[in-house]
Amino acid sequence: MEHPRKVATALTIAGSDSGGGAGIQADLRTFSFHRVHGTSAITALTAQNTLGVTRVDVMPPESVAAQIDAVASDIGIGAAKTGMLVNSAIISTVAERVRAHGITPLVVDPVMVSRAGSRLIDNEAVAALRELLIPLATLVTPNRHEAQLLAGLELHTLEDMREAARRIHRQGAKAVLVKGGAMPGALCGTDVWFDGEHMEVLRLVSLETPNTHGTGCTLSAAIAANLALGLGLLEATRQAKQYVTRALQHPLALGRGNGPIGHFFPLMDS
Repeated sequence: MEHPRKVATALTIAGSDSGGGAGIQADLRTFSFHRVHGTSAITALTAQNTLGVTRVDVMPPESVAAQIDAVASDIGIGAAKTGMLVNSAIISTVAERVRAHGITPLVVDPVMVSRAGSRLIDNEAVAALRELLIPLATLVTPNRHEAQLLAGLELHTLEDMREAARRIHRQGAKAVLVKGGAMPGALCGTDVWFDGEHMEVLRLVSLETPNTHGTGCTLSAAIAANLALGLGLLEATRQAKQYVTRALQHPLALGRGNGPIGHFFPLMDS
């Protein structure tokens, strides 16, 4: 009998998506693709499908803390990412447990505004995210609308994206990735990466598909997985963008709305 092999581990702290396209489900599939053992702390249970969200049940902060503690005290956390944190109480709890366990690297996907521009959390939660969690982040990955909210700046040009990255970096994150999926015209799909010294514009082919559900969750999870595997921060981000692009090239035609990307694309042609 073979001895069990040691594997890298990563923790996702996020909401559950009953439709399976985003949230915890997307994160765990992404970890598995990268051969990283995924663990989770669920912050909310959502009833949703490709047409939208019909119900959200928020977990008590004590439950979120207990899930993180259980994983950290036994399995260990090679890297972590956050997604939907819902409210200021959960954000404060997550930040406290990150400090208590010394969880690093930490990728913070600041789920505040949807790609379409819909606000997802209130002002108190936005303030908690900015003041408590972003300063603990190894990398923060806002989309266009989230970057506008965090930076206090409208994003229309590449220079706007660069300035937003600078402003968000000053809030304490080690590095920032301003995502351009919702940017206009040729900037769609162009991201700006900044670590306080090095500014990098990351471009990959832009794909036209309505089946993009879960792209933000998947990107941050892929970055966390690559960090757990020992890659440097910029290279982990580059590799994650390539993974998301390939998954976008194999979208899943599910339901009657916006379907998810194909996390398991290597298996789809076999």
